[in-house]
Amino acid sequence: MPDSLIRDPDAPAPYPRRWAALAVLCLSLVVIGLDNTILNVALPNLQADLEASTSELQWIIDSYMLVFAGLLLTAGALGDGFGRKRALTAGLVIFAVGSGLAAIAESAEALITSRAVMGFGAAFIMPSTLSILTAIFPAEERAKAIGIWAGVSGIGIAVGPVAGGWLLEHYEWGAIFLVNLPVVLTALVLGHGLIPESRDPQPRRMDFAGFALSIVGLTALVWSIIEAPERGWTDTVVLAGFGTAVTLLVGFAVWERRCAQPMLDVSLFRDPRFSAASAAIALAFFAMFGTIFFLTQYLQAVLGYSALEAGLRTVPVALGLMLAAPSSTKAVRALGLRVVVAGGMAILAVGLGLLAQADATSSTGIVIAAELVIGFGIGMAIAPATDSIMG
Repeated sequence: MPDSLIRDPDAPAPYPRRWAALAVLCLSLVVIGLDNTILNVALPNLQADLEASTSELQWIIDSYMLVFAGLLLTAGALGDGFGRKRALTAGLVIFAVGSGLAAIAESAEALITSRAVMGFGAAFIMPSTLSILTAIFPAEERAKAIGIWAGVSGIGIAVGPVAGGWLLEHYEWGAIFLVNLPVVLTALVLGHGLIPESRDPQPRRMDFAGFALSIVGLTALVWSIIEAPERGWTDTVVLAGFGTAVTLLVGFAVWERRCAQPMLDVSLFRDPRFSAASAAIALAFFAMFGTIFFLTQYLQAVLGYSALEAGLRTVPVALGLMLAAPSSTKAVRALGLRVVVAGGMAILAVGLGLLAQADATSSTGIVIAAELVIGFGIGMAIAPATDSIMG
């Protein structure tokens, strides 16, 4: 039996309500996946009602991701220092405020701003759920808990397009943001009693230089990636953005190596388990959200399905993820971490290859088959890779 699965007799007793707390953490995570995919099916309605340009539609989606990605590392560090439950609670409240503002937005500019507020809240929710999970589960149960955590994340991905399509057929587009509010409220109420507070047992000084370098560097990187397809990858402004990002992120790495109490121990990346697992997760999520974004547009604009019909046809991605993620723990025990993660990424590549064959005359059969394969590959890779990183 692997050492990580052996219970240390001298270790403190695990938190007794950890499985109930996990349910709340998963519910908090669902709202992020829900929001990332529910908006995709509403883009035609937003374009018509708000008279939004193509660029504005892109920023309605990307303002959320720009803020989320730029703040993610800093938000995780602040949660470790000031309290992970507090960070999760603050993130949920901010996310709810942003959702309410988005629902009543009367212009594309107002909606872009509201989405940025939601991204700010999500940046605190995402790392808090995983750090709390790691704190309350003993090593021998952590892989199973992370498998459930990763699998449930697929629920939001699946529910988003379906719920968005149904809401758009019955209500105004603002309802796609209001649906977040009962989910957030439930997570706040249950989390108050079920989630224990935790923080880094060895508190560190605030690394303000690290915060600034990471936020600006990551923001510049994500902005450049977002703008490159529109402006061109060789555009002067885009190249300047990439140059700024590289300079600041290299500066961040150099500073963190010299800082007495860094917000991120960059030496972790020397460990191939950590760096390879991080790369696998990044590529898997990149593929997943890119696939969902493409599919919702392809199914509506090319194959002619309604918003609800398109949403229902994206469910197989999440179904494959939810089936694979919890079962990946057993696969790791039998085959080993490297084989399972590499195998999951290979399955994902096969699914993407299948989807690349779709065109204007394709049946939904090939699309659904590709989605199942993609979701299964992502589920097999994400859960064990995440457990490897947290370990």
